[in-house]
Amino acid sequence: MFVRRSAAVLAATAVIGTAFAPAALADESPGATPSQAFPSALYGSTDPTYDGVWRQSLALLAQDSVGVEPAKKSVDWLVGQQCESGAFAAYRPDPSAKCDAKTKVDTNSTAAALQALEALDASDAVTGAAVKWLKSVQNKDGGWGYFPGTPSDTNSTSVVIGALDAGDTDPKDVPSKDDRTPYDALLGLSVPCDETGGGAFAFQPDKKGKLAANADATAAGVLGALGEGLDADPEEDGPDKASPKASQCAGGDSFTIEDAAANGALYLAGAVAKNGYLKSSLPGAEDQPDYGNTADTVVALAAAGRTADTGKPLAWLEKNSGTWAAKSGPAAYAQLIFAANATGTDPRAFGGADLVKQLGATGPAATSSDASTAPADEKNDKDEQDNASDEDDGGVSLWWIIGVGLVGGIGIGFLLSGRNKKQQP
Repeated sequence: MFVRRSAAVLAATAVIGTAFAPAALADESPGATPSQAFPSALYGSTDPTYDGVWRQSLALLAQDSVGVEPAKKSVDWLVGQQCESGAFAAYRPDPSAKCDAKTKVDTNSTAAALQALEALDASDAVTGAAVKWLKSVQNKDGGWGYFPGTPSDTNSTSVVIGALDAGDTDPKDVPSKDDRTPYDALLGLSVPCDETGGGAFAFQPDKKGKLAANADATAAGVLGALGEGLDADPEEDGPDKASPKASQCAGGDSFTIEDAAANGALYLAGAVAKNGYLKSSLPGAEDQPDYGNTADTVVALAAAGRTADTGKPLAWLEKNSGTWAAKSGPAAYAQLIFAANATGTDPRAFGGADLVKQLGATGPAATSSDASTAPADEKNDKDEQDNASDEDDGGVSLWWIIGVGLVGGIGIGFLLSGRNKKQQP
């Protein structure tokens, strides 16, 4: 998210291999240039090719969560990105053009848009079509991959679960052709307690079917296992410190999705206990803090009822995340707002910063008269565009990631070494 979106792009790139060759990317890119103007309704000023719908959805969802009514044109822009099938692509530069077989619709963009549009009371025709499409591309194991037909991964499955829940659809009532539910898919991606990283979620199995703990996937997986969306509410009745679920990894023949959620939360609590943050697992950035996934971890811990374990990472984010968020843009501000909401922290006084105002400054003026939603002036917009070269992976540019993958002929090995084989923190 979110970093999850970046991880999903990596996963999708790895899975489809040469289908994402540089020439193909060039053909389908809006052809961004420093002087190109993007839609005025869009949040953020950087090229939206790979994250337009994602960052717009998170921005709108975050604003709604703090009582700010987004600009109508921003909501309309997101609705206009939907294909007739109900699906969304990462970004369609010409929404008036009909979607066809070349339109790379994906589950993550669709699920994020669905969560935002449900929160904003979009029409049933819009949200219902998205739910129907997501159901139609469910894998036999009950989960979802980034693109339809690609292997299920924890991140994609979890964000779809959150979307189904937002659309008043119980994931337990969404069986696949093999009668497997989304929760069955997540159970299959939970690392057994007796293995390294036990209790965490893996992103995907490696080529030999082995599961490796991944903190990014675990933060997503906990929310998915709990049936929660991106802006999860805190669980007030968390596990007692003396209870087995608070301190021991659960396993056995009666292993449940609730156990998987508790195990994942226990793993995350341990991962941030020492430093208060997660470290990036991306090649070349292993020693850098992963701000986005740390924010996601705060949300997951709060949703699992481990509010006491959110104190240290939340304090670290309040102190250190300002520069990262300013560079990364609307999705980063949204993640921090979600973390603040989940812990009962005022997002308008987050380490001395007004996250709501900062998010509002990345897009058009909101309908609300709240002064904290005022848009930035042209100079701030230009500064943001000049500086927003880094994405949600600890300040590592998504363009750099994609470029390295393409130049090196990315493939599944890169994904596994960058995501699944790394232990965090």
